[in-house]
Amino acid sequence: MDEITTTVEIADETGHTTLELTKSETMSQVAANEGSWVFAGNQLVQPEQLAQSDWGTVGTVRIVPGLVGGL
Repeated sequence: MDEITTTVEIADETGHTTLELTKSETMSQVAANEGSWVFAGNQLVQPEQLAQSDWGTVGTVRIVPGLVGGL
């Protein structure tokens, strides 16, 4: 049986990359981009929430640099 994949967009200082990844590949990308914000289905989620998601309905996952405010 084929593993379910979803679209994963990874943003960084050079632009963004769009990939089709399995759940375990996506979680590896989340771990490799520690400190980034993760969105699934246009909602900010914690990595633990993403890991527990139904991968068939998760929608597009976006990994973007976290914003830091201040002076």
